[in-house]
Amino acid sequence: MKKVLIITYYWPPSGGAGVQRWLKFVKYLREFQWEPIVFTPSNPEVPSVDDSLMNEIPVSLQVIRNKIWEPYSFYKKVTGRKKDDKIQSAFLAEKKSKINLLEDISVWIRGNLFIPDARKFWIKPSVKLLSKYLETRQVDVLITTGPPHSAHLIGMHLKKRFGIPWLADFRDPWTNIDYYHDLKLGRRADKIHHRLEKQVLSFADAITVVSPGMEREFVSIVNRKIHVIPNGYDWEDVKNVNLPRTDKKKFSVAHIGSLTKTRNAENLWQVLRELSIEYPEFAQKLEIRIVGKIDVSAIESLRKYGMENYLTRIDYLPHQQVIAEQQNAAVLLLLINNTPNAKLILTGKLFEYLASKRPIVCIGPQDGDAATIIRETECGNVFGFDETNRLKAEMLRLFHDFLKDKKENPCKNVERYERRNLTAHMAEVLTGMQVNKQKNP
Repeated sequence: MKKVLIITYYWPPSGGAGVQRWLKFVKYLREFQWEPIVFTPSNPEVPSVDDSLMNEIPVSLQVIRNKIWEPYSFYKKVTGRKKDDKIQSAFLAEKKSKINLLEDISVWIRGNLFIPDARKFWIKPSVKLLSKYLETRQVDVLITTGPPHSAHLIGMHLKKRFGIPWLADFRDPWTNIDYYHDLKLGRRADKIHHRLEKQVLSFADAITVVSPGMEREFVSIVNRKIHVIPNGYDWEDVKNVNLPRTDKKKFSVAHIGSLTKTRNAENLWQVLRELSIEYPEFAQKLEIRIVGKIDVSAIESLRKYGMENYLTRIDYLPHQQVIAEQQNAAVLLLLINNTPNAKLILTGKLFEYLASKRPIVCIGPQDGDAATIIRETECGNVFGFDETNRLKAEMLRLFHDFLKDKKENPCKNVERYERRNLTAHMAEVLTGMQVNKQKNP
């Protein structure tokens, strides 16, 4: 069986979206004649912990870990955070900061001195450890997945030294990620980021991305083949959900995952307020259910529209319970970041939404990658960031369906996004890399 070494910062017991993609690929790679080996930090700074994900790691999988140093302990001390506080991505703030100046200074330091990211200090020791490993062991393909994009720099060093075919997998963009311009980058730092991004895109033997929009973006930087392998859903997760349903008397409008400042859909809160005033039964049955972290700006918006009393907050759930929440919802909210790169955003939860067969209400660009998938599968409808009239009509229609106890949403052709099928695609890319290596040693 061919061997593939996967370098990933996020690995169980880390929870959250960042771990799912490669946990699932690793779960199924053996079925396609690839034996995975995972390299990951032993002490990462992760946004959440989900011990249940340890059960999905294949039996006898080799996992190489090393202890790393990160600047987060210093950051927490400077900004007055507790030692065990979790650092959230995308500048999500659950409460107003009383020390904005220190936060601003910390962000500037992170953006301008820690390049490509605050995990830069794991590059050198990881290259050293993995070099010793590769000197005595055969590996057919090397994979790095980012963010953090420092993982790609580990891969680039190892590729240069050992000549192993290297695949760079991008779960998110690099210089076009939605919070890039919030990093307070100076001209020098911005130039370095773009240079490193181009080096990785040029030097890797293969590039995989999660959306067509990312493919187009990277092709504009380097004119080469980019493989689009989206995130997906695991049928094993979906079919094994046997948890009791939530209160069926509630018209549960659910958002799964972090509700960041750029995902705060004020037009939705406005519509829900209007419907609550106009239809007493709607007000009686409405529940806004947020499973995940929620930015203080979203709380303020809900309060502004008088909707905070309808809010049910669940800070974090193990992944299997998240699947149950999705299946229990009357409506699933997909809120796309209202940022310049909105069209290429394709969040992992969309595909689990599809598998749940619950109606999706997406707020984002009508010509974005997420909108395309929702239309193709007929799993919901998409509304602009400022759209209200059509959104209001749709929420009222869904409420009437709820009152009629309408069961599943008739989604179509979602099987292409099943994790096993996506792993088959990834295995084809890996095999092609190996064949090219043999042709051009």
